[in-house]
Amino acid sequence: MFTGIVTDIGEILEVEQRGDLRARIGTDYDINGIDIGASIACNGCCLTVVALGDTPRNWFDVEISAESVNFTNIGTQGQEWAVGMPINLERALKVGDELGGHIVSGHVDGTAELINMVDEGDSTRFTFRAPAHLAKFIAPKGSVALNGTSLTVNEVDGDTFGVNIIPHTKQVTIWGEAKVGRLINIEIDTMARYVARLQEYA
Repeated sequence: MFTGIVTDIGEILEVEQRGDLRARIGTDYDINGIDIGASIACNGCCLTVVALGDTPRNWFDVEISAESVNFTNIGTQGQEWAVGMPINLERALKVGDELGGHIVSGHVDGTAELINMVDEGDSTRFTFRAPAHLAKFIAPKGSVALNGTSLTVNEVDGDTFGVNIIPHTKQVTIWGEAKVGRLINIEIDTMARYVARLQEYA
């Protein structure tokens, strides 16, 4: 379980296909505090740590199933994880931690396309197009996790929606390097999912 509050910008150090995809991610996390089998959200995708090391810098390895590749932007042609790519990281929530964002499972529902960016003062308004089957779960003033970042939805128009990202968020996440046309991992709000399910039986 996560909160969508990014705590490190990792760097892809190695990517290798070994049946499943395996990636080595450089981090500023203290690896002495990470256990094998721990969960870390990588651009919003909950992945399991399978190895750790500290040369030439702190790193951890994750294995990524074909399903995760298919449902996320990890395997998007032209945008695949590659050496040198920065990614948002978040350690799993511990009992007693502050819930600063919203409840995020790390189970990515699909990808949304970044279709527009407009500066508004020092902040930036980002507009996305969501897949039709996910758009119905996105509501104004609701929460959404994009590349693992907990964000508040400002407006919704059909299958498009907008969020406002402040300078601090752009500095401590990869949003400062965002480009129109990119596919972004999206996880809809868990509560919205359950409300929709209950309505099916109402």
